Amino acid sequence: MVPDVSTGSDTQGLISYLFGKGRRDEHTDPHIVAAWDMVGAPDPGRDPGATYGQLAGRLDHHVDLRTRELGTRPPKHVWHCPVRTAPGDRYLTDTEWAEVAHRVVAATGIDPVGDDTACRWIAVRHAEDHIHILATTVRADGRRPRTNRDGWRAQKECRKVEAEFGLRRLKSGDLTAPKTPTGAERAKAERQGQEVTTREWLRERAYAVAAAVHSIDDYFTVLASLGIQVKTRIGPESGEVTGYSLAAPGDSIFFGGSKLAPDLSYNRLTERLPTQEVPDRPRVVADPAEPWRRTESAARAALTALDSGDDATAQGQLDAFADTLHNLARATPGPQQAELQAAARAFSRARRSAIRADHQAATELRQAARELAHASNLPGGLAIALVFTALHLARAAAKWHAQRGHEQQAAAAEEAFRHLQTGYQQAAAPHLADLAQRAPRPQTIQRFETAVREAMPDHADRILTDPAWPALATTLARAETAGHTPRALLAEVAAGRELDTAERPAEVLNWRITTQPNKRARAARQPSIFLGAAAAPPTVQPSAPATNPTREERRRLR
Repeated sequence: MVPDVSTGSDTQGLISYLFGKGRRDEHTDPHIVAAWDMVGAPDPGRDPGATYGQLAGRLDHHVDLRTRELGTRPPKHVWHCPVRTAPGDRYLTDTEWAEVAHRVVAATGIDPVGDDTACRWIAVRHAEDHIHILATTVRADGRRPRTNRDGWRAQKECRKVEAEFGLRRLKSGDLTAPKTPTGAERAKAERQGQEVTTREWLRERAYAVAAAVHSIDDYFTVLASLGIQVKTRIGPESGEVTGYSLAAPGDSIFFGGSKLAPDLSYNRLTERLPTQEVPDRPRVVADPAEPWRRTESAARAALTALDSGDDATAQGQLDAFADTLHNLARATPGPQQAELQAAARAFSRARRSAIRADHQAATELRQAARELAHASNLPGGLAIALVFTALHLARAAAKWHAQRGHEQQAAAAEEAFRHLQTGYQQAAAPHLADLAQRAPRPQTIQRFETAVREAMPDHADRILTDPAWPALATTLARAETAGHTPRALLAEVAAGRELDTAERPAEVLNWRITTQPNKRARAARQPSIFLGAAAAPPTVQPSAPATNPTREERRRLR
């Protein structure tokens, strides 16, 4: 059961909509099911003699008295709260909807139980699955009602109603969810043949752009380059930007950043993005795998942060992880891309809660994710390793939110996990099969088995019987060629995070080892690091003529 509180200033205008045919003739049998006084509230839906003006006059009675007393009409005096059952729920009777309406106006402070001087209100039913509660927010004693946190209180009461009426139990919110599209927005999308509303379309593009850019100025520039209309609001005294709004190409309806989502407001964006031009643009790196390794390492650090007990730090990491998912989906073409994009959309709800995020604590992950947005030359298994880490981080995020009672965020993180899991399976299955086919010689595998038993005696049997063991053996062989000692490498990656809960420990180790840098290549680049110079693109040299190596050269190559 979903309540949606809003305010306005036109009592008769809202009455006309509630008792009218609707924008698509969808309203059927509109009538009053509950009111502050059923006798005193004329019902234009059932009484031929009642008019919209009469009903508006009765509802506005205390508003008009207050207006004559003060000389000005109270602002935003119309309180509107549709209450809708969830899809698949049974249809409630008029008597049941009347009880719902009385409970909601009591819980929100519109008409507290036993208060004879409360506001006037009605509840109108014009469809099977919902009612509209309309109230005028001036009490009989001339005061305005105490409606602070009315949306949250309405939600809380609806959770109780669901349990008592046997309805579908929805997730409780914490007032951090983005505003849902209105009926008019959904009707417009339907007329235009669009799957999502303009508000939702703009929201996803704003998130994707914010995840990739390095400054707030770039944010506006990139949005404009996509054809999205951008309006900025300038403070009259400071002359600086204080807000912004967006509209789809060719559309005349603008949405403020905070109306798209709370964390897309100008103030929230500037907490994550600098307001000045950033000098250190993404540099060209000699190793195209480096952005992937940095991001995977930072994502593993975020996993640890969720267990740190510092909620602000953890929330900051989850916000940065949401950006990572957008950039990961962009940088990972292939059959799994659609699932990664769906995961990014789902996790947008899990990125924020009532806990204020410490964005500075997530600087490493956010910067790595931005480099990933500009990465090229996809480095094969490293992308799958990052997806593997991401799905574990999504599952940990769901658990973290659930422990703190963030029901909507936990559900969103679980949904993201399921998409990531499907995407991982699509990408990993052929890759692991290819690794297994390239397994080294039996003697080498035997040597690696010994290394596993020496490095991880408690997990050795599970690792060696894991179906992914042949793939891990191939990865170990490649790591050895890259300059790693198998036993030491296994001990190092096993110490990074426990393996007790891993269902496929060999698969886990395979991806951890995949993210390890090439020690021989790193050693070759070491002088540039000491000089503090940014890595330059590799220079292509002409190929030297092939020669047969001498016996001494062959011995050194072994």
